[in-house]
Amino acid sequence: MKKTIILWTLLLTFAQLVLGQDPIVSGPMVGYAGMREVMLWVQTNGAAQVQFEYSDGENTFRTAIYTTNAPEAFTAHLIADQVKPGKDYTYKVFINGEEVARDYSLRFKTPPLWQWREDPPEMKIALGSCVYVNDEVFDRPGNPYGGEYEIFTELNSEEPDMMLWLGDNTYLREADWYTRTGIIHRYTHTRALPEMQPLLASTSNYAIWDDHDYGPNNSDYTWINKDLTFEAFRLFWANPTYGVSRDVTGAVTMFEWGDAQFFMLDNRYHRTPNDKVTSERTVLGEAQLQWIVDALVSSSAKWKFVCIGGQVLNTVAQFENYSYLAPQEREFLIESIAREGIRNVVFLTGDRHHSELSMMERYGISIYDFTVSPLTSGSYNAEDEANELRVAGSQVGIRNYGIIEITGERTDRTLTLYLKDSKGEELWKYEIAEQKE
Repeated sequence: MKKTIILWTLLLTFAQLVLGQDPIVSGPMVGYAGMREVMLWVQTNGAAQVQFEYSDGENTFRTAIYTTNAPEAFTAHLIADQVKPGKDYTYKVFINGEEVARDYSLRFKTPPLWQWREDPPEMKIALGSCVYVNDEVFDRPGNPYGGEYEIFTELNSEEPDMMLWLGDNTYLREADWYTRTGIIHRYTHTRALPEMQPLLASTSNYAIWDDHDYGPNNSDYTWINKDLTFEAFRLFWANPTYGVSRDVTGAVTMFEWGDAQFFMLDNRYHRTPNDKVTSERTVLGEAQLQWIVDALVSSSAKWKFVCIGGQVLNTVAQFENYSYLAPQEREFLIESIAREGIRNVVFLTGDRHHSELSMMERYGISIYDFTVSPLTSGSYNAEDEANELRVAGSQVGIRNYGIIEITGERTDRTLTLYLKDSKGEELWKYEIAEQKE
């Protein structure tokens, strides 16, 4: 068996050299980054041996070698486990022992070990949702729904510390939903977008999902192929975990960077049908809802970012807003944050094909919801939508992306939110001062 694999690898390498075929379909991509390890990812165009080499400028290290295979969509997840906190690294990818060069920067950084030593680092966070990449054979007739892919070039030029993908990161089509073949094809097709590659390769990428990368429009826990799409999600992303306990399952994880903590929630795997009327509806499910409340209570981070596919604060009870889907659950979540005195909570949301900032105060606690949508899918102007908590002038109905900067000394930190169009032009910015006890 081992000889067969070696022979197949040599034949594949020969074919690639003769035909000039790129052995990489998509990637490389930087996944989660910790102080002691970083996940690196790539998808090859067939069975191949993959290894990464990385360097801090003084020392060079290599990951283990992994042979990609068809059951895993020829993806490889390899850990760079010789890193140190607060360092910048460059890296290379080797396929079948040969370096595969890219014409853009391959780099990553690790979070600094600042506690008890210095002020927390300044940070830049990029975010967005709703990535539709046209595929004419499978798209609906008429004007293409996706476009302005240059937005990823602008995102990469920001040189963020991380990119948060807030759901609908690919759009499964009717031909994709009911087979593993279709699901893997759609994830592969979207991920291979040329404009996306430099961004994937040079910053840490973290993802949640929403209905379109989970299943059909407005999907809930009854979706028959949710385990297949969850498998695809795990194959194509590189989050720290997929679930946080035996009871809190799905595309859920948590990580820290500087004085910020990020809670990535799954609003599909346990969700009840949107139109159910015989009992109370849920978005998160009982276990996940209780977990996020308790996790926020126990968090010692200055800033607490809760990432979820759909809007939380928007008061308009329609579409897939929390106000419509599960008003009692939304109230429990908000009331718990306020009564527990949890300061500096910011929901980061997508889904709506427009962007806006919402803010509410309860018991002296300020809570924000920064909605950023869409990146490349169709946009929607919701200026006339009566969101009572919208910050004036923040609604944007064109393709856009968000940037969050965290600056200031340890005891006086500030968030600056930016919304920018597909050409990188600033649409608005908004500052949020740290709320102190």
